[in-house]
Amino acid sequence: MTVFLTSTNRYYPLQNNNNETMKNVLEKLRGNNAELPARASLRAIVLAGLSGGIVIAALGLMTQAVSLPLMLGSFGASSLLVFGYPDAPFSQPRNVVFGHVLASLIGLVFLWLFGPVWWAMGLALGTTIIALMLTRTVHPPASSNPIIIFLTQPSWSFLLLPTLLGALFIVAVALVYNNSVRNEQYPRYW
Repeated sequence: MTVFLTSTNRYYPLQNNNNETMKNVLEKLRGNNAELPARASLRAIVLAGLSGGIVIAALGLMTQAVSLPLMLGSFGASSLLVFGYPDAPFSQPRNVVFGHVLASLIGLVFLWLFGPVWWAMGLALGTTIIALMLTRTVHPPASSNPIIIFLTQPSWSFLLLPTLLGALFIVAVALVYNNSVRNEQYPRYW
């Protein structure tokens, strides 16, 4: 076993045998044989699918009717979470709304500062992940918003339409649906 000295004068062991390290990595990739999570009831699955489909269709209809953008590709995944897994931390209203808004804001700032270059898109996504984790507003679908922004290059109004109003609409429907159809209370927290 050898060691190396870091700039903080701490010693850390180094593996002499790269084969040993590779074996450890491959062993971890096998998983720990945990059981699959229980499947939701067929009723819950069908209702979640119908609700998600209705929300996206309603956003599409409103987009067409008022000629304003109210749709984001990431809203499909948001619908899966709030209707299919409403008890998950990622599905709570603060996560959905603030996650989408913060992710879009970061995407717009990076686009404005650096232009539509590949490395700025990567930095925007990395910054989004850090910001969502620091603010405890992690909503995985929202992490695609900076990528969407770099691909479409929208104006600053993107923050309001579709990001904020679309996320608020999804949460409003989720509040009505989850408290009407389920016995459990939604949200778990604000």
